[in-house]
Amino acid sequence: MTTGIWSFEAALISFIISSLIGSKLIPFLVKVKCGQTIKEIGPSWHKNKQNTPTMGGIMFIFGSLTAIAVSCVCYMMATEDFMYNKLKIAQVVAGYAMAFIYGAIGFVDDFISIRKKRNLGLTPKQKLVLQFVTAFLYLFVLRIFGDDTSTVIPFVGLVNLGFFYYIISAVVIVGIVNAVNLTDGIDGLNGSVTMFVAAFFMVMAGVTGFQGMNIYCAAIAGGCLGFLVWNFNPAKIFMGDTGSLFLGGAVCAMAFGLDLPILLLPLGIIYLCEMFSVILQVSYFKATHGKRIFKMTPIHHHFEMSGWNEVKIVIVFSSVTFVMGILTMLLFLFGVVK
Repeated sequence: MTTGIWSFEAALISFIISSLIGSKLIPFLVKVKCGQTIKEIGPSWHKNKQNTPTMGGIMFIFGSLTAIAVSCVCYMMATEDFMYNKLKIAQVVAGYAMAFIYGAIGFVDDFISIRKKRNLGLTPKQKLVLQFVTAFLYLFVLRIFGDDTSTVIPFVGLVNLGFFYYIISAVVIVGIVNAVNLTDGIDGLNGSVTMFVAAFFMVMAGVTGFQGMNIYCAAIAGGCLGFLVWNFNPAKIFMGDTGSLFLGGAVCAMAFGLDLPILLLPLGIIYLCEMFSVILQVSYFKATHGKRIFKMTPIHHHFEMSGWNEVKIVIVFSSVTFVMGILTMLLFLFGVVK
């Protein structure tokens, strides 16, 4: 069986399970009144989405978990490659564990929001503390299993950052996790963008021969697609912080698992634009005592307030991710980021 079959199997299993869970999860969440509370400061037409079930990230969390477990076990039974490489196993297992913990943090946040019937769960300080602890634990586990403090810098090569590697890496992980979270604001956006990000990481994992991470990425991509069956406009369910924080952790696990966190810059361009649009808006607002750069942030809301419908935003943002993915692949194949 060729290596591509294992990743196809993982993507298919994750897609099927994620989409099937949706058929049961949505009516259950409606029954127990786990509906999303829409922010007052958001676009007025978003009020129509009030009480749409949230915490839909449960679908691809368990869909991808099942797919990774089944496909990795089958692969290890068929070949000795990966089975005896402790670091590679740790990169996959710890990578999923990190994403799962971030998803659990999001679940608690969603649960508190639902119980209090407001769009506010954990405080920002509580979230940051939990997120940094999770990031450091992930990096610590990888270190135990033999990971080093080197990283690739384009046009420079492999650079050993020493102790600073852990500080920089933790900041990057928490930053990307929250950037992915900010991307979840309109129907189908986060799932679509992350599906393409995972697909490109899957290809690069295949090129490097890291089959375990190849399976991991395929499962995340398949799970996102399964979720989009129910989340594409008009959404029947939202992923909530449960899903968006999980996906943020999963994206970081892909990048760090391949020892190429630098790829988060081009592949995660949409995430970064979302995050920096908020930072710029808040900073400019405070500096000018009330003036704004954008009509509303994160930036997908700016385009929405400018007249773009949600489907158009999803298509354009996903297309940008796809183009940046092709560019990243070219840089990768020509050795710029090897």
